[in-house]
Amino acid sequence: MGRMFEKRKQSIFATAASKSKLYAKYGKQLYMAAKNGVPDPEANPALRSMVEKAKRAEVPSHVIEKAIQKASGAGGEDFQSARYEGFGPGGSLVIVDCLTDNKTRTISEVRNCFTKTGSKLAANGSTTISFDHLAVLSFKGDNEEQVMDAMFGADVAIEEVESKDGYITIFAPPAEFFKAKMAIVEAFPGVELETQEITFLPQSSKTLSAEDQAQFEKFLEMLNDCDDVQDIYHNVVFPG
Repeated sequence: MGRMFEKRKQSIFATAASKSKLYAKYGKQLYMAAKNGVPDPEANPALRSMVEKAKRAEVPSHVIEKAIQKASGAGGEDFQSARYEGFGPGGSLVIVDCLTDNKTRTISEVRNCFTKTGSKLAANGSTTISFDHLAVLSFKGDNEEQVMDAMFGADVAIEEVESKDGYITIFAPPAEFFKAKMAIVEAFPGVELETQEITFLPQSSKTLSAEDQAQFEKFLEMLNDCDDVQDIYHNVVFPG
């Protein structure tokens, strides 16, 4: 399908400040997942998946429970999703997903990141057209045929199944994420999913010059410092 899939490395947060930002990020996502469904992970697949993701990132149980409890009460924050697209240093393609209770503040902060690194915000659809929006699930294994049978048996619409370096990776439409995950768990008891996310995968990669690479890394650092930024997708290949 002409797309690149890079296995993401889990970030290591060494300072109290960075841990606080991580907890705040997951707190928002847990709150939204609970608020948009029911505040019970057993009855809310989106919330259950987010709880699992938070635990893998070593978010403390009390942070998880507090976010869910907050969603159970009346009122509370009114977070909204906001997506910004544009062109980063060296003509790179960038998608920035945010959760915000003040879109004016968020767009101002994100625009500042673009402006100060010679990047350019663009209209919605300008860069997403060059990415595949997919559910991605990956686990150890090499029996591609068995996985295909499990997906078809559970009536899961998949885009592709890849077997590489001792891992099976399933690509499916975002709407099939939970269905595909349950099919894997039922077909392979005890399986540990190395990757389970809905993401944007670039259809082609971009290699930058040393100068543009340094500017791009500064750009990412600035975006990550914005409290409302949740996820950043891009097509840049890092050296090494």
